[in-house]
Amino acid sequence: MIIRCLIVDDEPLAQRVIEHYIEDIPFLTLVGKCNNAIEALDFFYKQPVDLVFLDINMPKLGGLDFLRSLKNPPKVIITSAYAEYAIQGFELDVIDFLMKPFGLERFLKAIHKAQELMRSQEIKAEPMHSDLKDETYIFVKSNKKTFRINLSDILYVEALGDYVKIFTIDKMIISYQSLKNIERLLPSKTFPRIHKSYIVSLAHIDLIEGNQVKIRNHFLPIGTNFKADFEKLIRLI
Repeated sequence: MIIRCLIVDDEPLAQRVIEHYIEDIPFLTLVGKCNNAIEALDFFYKQPVDLVFLDINMPKLGGLDFLRSLKNPPKVIITSAYAEYAIQGFELDVIDFLMKPFGLERFLKAIHKAQELMRSQEIKAEPMHSDLKDETYIFVKSNKKTFRINLSDILYVEALGDYVKIFTIDKMIISYQSLKNIERLLPSKTFPRIHKSYIVSLAHIDLIEGNQVKIRNHFLPIGTNFKADFEKLIRLI
C-alpha cells in the first residue's frame, strides 16, 4: 500500500521536517506541499490524496475550519504547537495530533495508526469487491441518473479531484466518487491501476511503450509506484 501525502503548513521549516520524515518511510509518497488551506482546496481538484499533515494556525483559513468544509476529507494528522486544539481535532475524526516539535519516533507512531486504519477499511470493502468480481457490468451514478456500464465497454478511468471520468467505447461519464471506489468495483486482474490518476482495461490496451500505455489515441502514464505490480500482472497473463 502506497499512501499519498500532502503537507498543509505555512511554516517552511515544519514542511521540511515532515518532508524528510516522509522520505524515510518507503510506503509514503509526498504528492505536494501547500502553504495554506486555500491552496490545499485547489490541490484536491488536481490529484488524489490519502493523508494530509495539517497545521491549525494558518492565514486566510484555519486548519480546523478547512477540515469542516470538506465533504469527503482524506485521512488527517494534525501538526500543531497548540495542544488546546487536540480535542476539536479528534471530534473531527483526525487520526492523530502531533505536537510541534515532534521526532521521527512519534511521527512513525501516527503513520502506523493511519496505515492500520486504511488497511482495515480496505478489508471491510473487500466483500463488496468479491461479490462483484464475476459480474459483467457496474452501476454508476452521474448527474442524478444511474448508468449501467458493461465492463467490456470500459476503456479507462481517470481521477478528477472528487470525481472520476469513465471513458467507454461510445461515451464518457463523470461520477462524483473517488478513483478508489471505482477500483473496488472493478476486477483488479483485468482493470489494474497504473497511476495515481488512472485505471485501465487490459482488453483495450493497444501497446505499452516505456512508461506509457496506449488506448485508442490516448497515451496514459504508468506511475513509478504502480509499475512493478503492472508488469507482474502482464507477466502472469
